[in-house]
Amino acid sequence: MSVRPITVGALVGLPHGFLGREGGVSVGIHAGLNVGLGSDDDRDAILENRRRAVGAVAPGHKLVTLHQVHSADAVTVTVPFADDARPHADALVTDRPGLLLGILTADCVPVLFADAEAGVVGAAHAGWKGAITGVTDTALAAMEKLGADRANIVAAIGPCIARSSYEVDEGFVQRFEAADPANERFFADGRRPGHAQFDIEAYVAHRLAAAGIGRVIALGEDSYAQPDRFFSFRRATHRGEPGYGRQISLIGLAE
Repeated sequence: MSVRPITVGALVGLPHGFLGREGGVSVGIHAGLNVGLGSDDDRDAILENRRRAVGAVAPGHKLVTLHQVHSADAVTVTVPFADDARPHADALVTDRPGLLLGILTADCVPVLFADAEAGVVGAAHAGWKGAITGVTDTALAAMEKLGADRANIVAAIGPCIARSSYEVDEGFVQRFEAADPANERFFADGRRPGHAQFDIEAYVAHRLAAAGIGRVIALGEDSYAQPDRFFSFRRATHRGEPGYGRQISLIGLAE
C-alpha cells in the first residue's frame, strides 16, 4: 500500500498533505507509517517511514520537525536541523523553498498554514494546552514577521480527535470557560455524569477565524474512530496498549 496524502484544494500549488497510517513499514501496535521519533518503534522503520512521507509529498525536500511539548511556542526555520537537535516548540514557519515542515499528531490538531502570494508557510501542533494558550496565534505572528498578510493566509485543520470521541471532566470544561465564557459552545453533554464531550477541532477553527485569516478549512476526520487510517493516543490508552504511533502533516514551498 502506498502513502496517500490527504490534500486540500485551497493549498493546491504548494507541496502539502495530511498523512495517516497507510504506506509505512512499521508493525505491531505501530503498524503503518509511524513517524514518531519519541515512540518505542524500531528506529530504522521510523526513519524509512519519514523518507516515504517526504517522497509522497515533496521529493527532494528536507524534512524539519520539532520536539513537541504542548506549548504555544513557534520557531522560524531558515535551514534544516538534525533530528537530535529539534527545538522544543509546537509550531514552525518558513519562507525558504526546499524545506518541508512537519507536525506529528495522534489525536491533537494539526494545522497547515500558507500565504502563497507572500511565499510563507507554517505548521502547528495544537493539543488542548497549546490551543488554549494560543499556538495558532503565535504561528500567525511568526508568519507575519516573514511578510505574510493575515488576510491572505489559508489554514487547514487535519485529522484529530472528534467531539464524539473526546470525553473530558468538569475541571477541563471550567478551564476553558474561565478563559472565555463563550467557550461553553464547544462542549456537549457527556455520556457520564460530570463529563462533557469537547470539540477541539471547532475550537481551533474558531481561534483561527477570530484571528482574522483569509480562510479556514476543517477536514472533519476523527483520528480516534478510524483505527485503520490514523494513530490515536486516546484509543491506544483505552485499549491498554503500551505505546502508539504518530502521523505527520506536511507543508513546504516548491523549489
